[in-house]
Amino acid sequence: MPKPHLFLPSIDGLTIRNRGNTPHWEMPDAKYSITYRLADAAPAAQLRRIQEERRLHEARARTSIERVQIRRTWERRIDELLDVGKGACHLSDERVASVIIENLREFDGARYDLIAWCVMPNHVHAVIRAMGTQKLERILHSWKSFTAKRANELLGRTGVFWQREYYDRIIRDEEDLERTIEYVLENPEKAGLVGWPWVGRAGGPPA
Repeated sequence: MPKPHLFLPSIDGLTIRNRGNTPHWEMPDAKYSITYRLADAAPAAQLRRIQEERRLHEARARTSIERVQIRRTWERRIDELLDVGKGACHLSDERVASVIIENLREFDGARYDLIAWCVMPNHVHAVIRAMGTQKLERILHSWKSFTAKRANELLGRTGVFWQREYYDRIIRDEEDLERTIEYVLENPEKAGLVGWPWVGRAGGPPA
């Protein structure tokens, strides 16, 4: 019997929001892979080009499986662009990284289950299960608004801290979940950040 896939449009409770350039698929109690980045983390022209290519391929996709594969490929291309380390990389500051991780843990068990996370120099990965009808948009707004203000204070700066848009993907099954967690935990080493401390998963010490 084939495994169910959460990208099927007939799934109860599935909603699709379009916020800027990226569509957001949401379901009650779904697990998500989320990436949000600093305002100067990636050249806007390159991001737009990748997004246009993704939209073109998605428009040609015939099945939900193809759309899943396209979105995963797009996720990896964005991450490769971010891993180059463009911009001021404020998240490499220990004080700022600590604020980000404390903020992720703040509502763990209340609004979402925090499954895995990684604070890279210019972006953040988080794998969560949103509880009930908790909306990703509200969760991300809470994360970004608090940490932007606190980070700017610590760094003695003003202005936009996070990029408005973020990326999220519904995790469709246990195999996908384990693969996503592995990717998040191994991201620093693959980017050349050996011994990077700002990474971890639920139920265990930082990786």
